[in-house]
Amino acid sequence: TSLIHNGRELQRSAILLMVETDFPFHVFKTQNFEPTPIKLVVTAADTENRIVHELNAEPAALEYASAIGLLPEDLGPFSFASHPLVVKVGGDYYCRSIRNMNADGSLSFFCAIDEGLVFTVARPQDMLHSTENMLEHLDSKLGGIDLVVAFDCILRRLDAETHQIRHKMDELYRKYSVAGFHTYGEQYNAMHLNQTLTGIAFGQRPSRS
Repeated sequence: TSLIHNGRELQRSAILLMVETDFPFHVFKTQNFEPTPIKLVVTAADTENRIVHELNAEPAALEYASAIGLLPEDLGPFSFASHPLVVKVGGDYYCRSIRNMNADGSLSFFCAIDEGLVFTVARPQDMLHSTENMLEHLDSKLGGIDLVVAFDCILRRLDAETHQIRHKMDELYRKYSVAGFHTYGEQYNAMHLNQTLTGIAFGQRPSRS
């Protein structure tokens, strides 16, 4: 990904933006899946390149497809978006999204992985409902939303297209003044996430006495 800073194009870089404001604000994340009892353990992996070769000592794509009730040849971006894998950290579940299936039956991931990592297969929930609930909560907490700067995972967009709710999601974002872009990884506090909507919601300008 290329970045532009002061008229220069940067590669393999990051831009840190510091903002000072009198507006009330709240940092948030929301996701639209819940864990199932199905576990998949990474038993062979190329951690440097984020490739899983085996899950439960079976070829990764075959074992994952079996866990979600599909054949390996049916796997693709839309099935990855609809059937995420999650890991439990500190009492909460975080998604580790699959990027693609490789010719050798391995799976490439967007996030860091390691041997011994225990995945939980997740089932999707209503994205429109969960996102609306979060925005309503933020609106109430801040006494009205002025602007939401948001980072929405590309897999959420694919999932919205699969379930034909893309137009309704766009309407919801306009209603709450959500601005931002689709991402291939989101940051929430110290966690690198996938398949979330993260961002900063700004409330109304405080009154001057």
